Amino acid sequence: MRDLTTLPKAHLHVHLEGAIRPETVATLAGQHHGVDPSPYADPADFFRRTALVRDCLRRPEDFYRAAVEFCEDELAGGSRWVEVMFTAAAHGARLGDRDGPLHAVLDGLSAVPGLECRVILDHSRRRPVEWAWTMLELALRHADRGVVAIGLAGDEAFPAAPFAEVFAAARAEGVPVVHHAGEFAGPASIREALDQGSVRLGHGIRALEDPSLVARLRDEGIPLEVCPTSNVALTVVPSFAAHPLPRLVEEGLVVTLNADTPAMLDTSLVGEFSGVRRVFGYPDEQLAGLARAGVAASFAPAATKAALQREIDAWLAAP
Repeated sequence: MRDLTTLPKAHLHVHLEGAIRPETVATLAGQHHGVDPSPYADPADFFRRTALVRDCLRRPEDFYRAAVEFCEDELAGGSRWVEVMFTAAAHGARLGDRDGPLHAVLDGLSAVPGLECRVILDHSRRRPVEWAWTMLELALRHADRGVVAIGLAGDEAFPAAPFAEVFAAARAEGVPVVHHAGEFAGPASIREALDQGSVRLGHGIRALEDPSLVARLRDEGIPLEVCPTSNVALTVVPSFAAHPLPRLVEEGLVVTLNADTPAMLDTSLVGEFSGVRRVFGYPDEQLAGLARAGVAASFAPAATKAALQREIDAWLAAP
């Protein structure tokens, strides 16, 4: 079996705030805002702890450090292209500095050679619509520095409908939309995301509950950003072995593999590939196929995609 750390990979679904090294969180949090390392009791507990981590980011140097260390960790795991999600508008509102957090993150992401990193600005469905407009403004202003898309995240019990005008405006401006859907909620959340123009789906695994929706995703070639360890930790599925990833692949859907909030879940993109190899018995050819899907579904330029696909060929050709 080939070394998965050397498999060239694109990472499309990973939250910066959920990828901060635990020791960095501890340093930033001090003694008063420590993050509980025990397993999550339920999704509400996960969101509570995520908020604690975000509260540890207060100064430009905090955001910069998080971004630099994130790139170092991704590069060590063989990622070559990364599209990291960042809730810039919410941080700006919390700190009274609309552009500062994003500026610091973009500076950090460009400081590590060997990895190409872009940003997807995300917005919680529970947050004000006004902040979503700020997210779009930030995306338009910083497109030349690597902001490539925007989208909704968070608890899908909160509908996407209130944000419809924001994402219609984004599409009119040529800004791609990438929503979380089909994780905590079922097929209706996926249809809502597609109707708002989402070109990929964060998670999307509950599409299997509706064969007509599966057919639509297959026909339209909508990629799914699948995150097995996260789905297990948040009780969306009962175990890694019970994860629907193989069924999604068998249905002919575009499946990409991702780590979501790796530091908070004690995983990594390499860990997700290793889990698929170990639990589902995927040989290297199939693992390379998942890596190829990630590259193809990314917002990378055509030349970068072609180069990465050649590198995957070379990985497979190696003894």
